[in-house]
Amino acid sequence: MTSSDGVGILDADRLLKEWRWLCPMRVTIIDCNAYGDLFVRDDLGRIHMLDVGSGEFALVAESASEFDVLKATPEKREEWFAEADAHDATERGLIPGPGKCIAFDIPTVFAESAKASPYIADIYDQVGFLGDMHRQLSKFPDDAKVNRVIKPEPDTD
Repeated sequence: MTSSDGVGILDADRLLKEWRWLCPMRVTIIDCNAYGDLFVRDDLGRIHMLDVGSGEFALVAESASEFDVLKATPEKREEWFAEADAHDATERGLIPGPGKCIAFDIPTVFAESAKASPYIADIYDQVGFLGDMHRQLSKFPDDAKVNRVIKPEPDTD
């Protein structure tokens, strides 16, 4: 999914469920990039970016019209939409369709991500996984060393 392609099909409540610790307000998704980063409008009309890779939520524009002007600039297209990287991914056959995004087998927040391999993922699974992971990481200082331990869901049968 690149830019606003398919944004109308996304369920904000479901997509942001694991991010409510960082984004507790009611928002509407207005755009996203190929990597699952979300651009959302709050009730005051301001536009925020949820960078799912870095785990940051930041105000990027005071209004939708300001956002539209900014996202038309080459600098913001690259900063917000990683267009060069997304183009390279497309050249390698990684083309996320509706409800999909480009993910990495090692999340980009980890130093080891330089060796990461990209793949196409379900946007709900990926954004939810990263929200849960960043919530857990938020308890540590930025330069802390952590061990990744992935535990399967316990059987409920």
